[in-house]
Amino acid sequence: MAMYFIRKATLNDVEAIRDIAEKTWREAYANILAKEQLDYMLAEIYSVEKISSQLKQDHQTYILLVEPAGTAGGNDKPVAFAHFSPREENPEIYKLHKLYCLPETQGKGCGKILINEVISRTLEAGKHILDLNVNRYNKAKTFYEKLGFAVAYEEDIPIGTYWMNDFVMRKELI
Repeated sequence: MAMYFIRKATLNDVEAIRDIAEKTWREAYANILAKEQLDYMLAEIYSVEKISSQLKQDHQTYILLVEPAGTAGGNDKPVAFAHFSPREENPEIYKLHKLYCLPETQGKGCGKILINEVISRTLEAGKHILDLNVNRYNKAKTFYEKLGFAVAYEEDIPIGTYWMNDFVMRKELI
């Protein structure tokens, strides 16, 4: 596996986050969501304004997995990101809102590196439960199960006129 480093995202990383999300969503959801729903949700969830607002808030964190300059031809290249925070309705539980890795990096350990970092930061905050949502038809569910997450319940979330049909998965952290 290539060498990577993790750093907290800043406002200068909004386009990199949007680029990773765009490339990952198009591949991950092409056979799950209609193109119109995919386009709408990407525009809604990953707008410059929404990501910028989240980055400015102190209680939400984006971290990037970055391939250092030299291995990618000169510039540090973000290849994956995670977004997490305490749950609004129960700050004793942390929620992994997003975890996306560029398609060409999938299967190379990038997601596991970021999950482990989120777990570490959750424990540093003194919390011991990490939740995440995964679409019921997304093959990433198997990835999360291998990392010790289990389905806690199902949740249907309206986004505009569309619905996300998710499993909420949970891991107890030790």
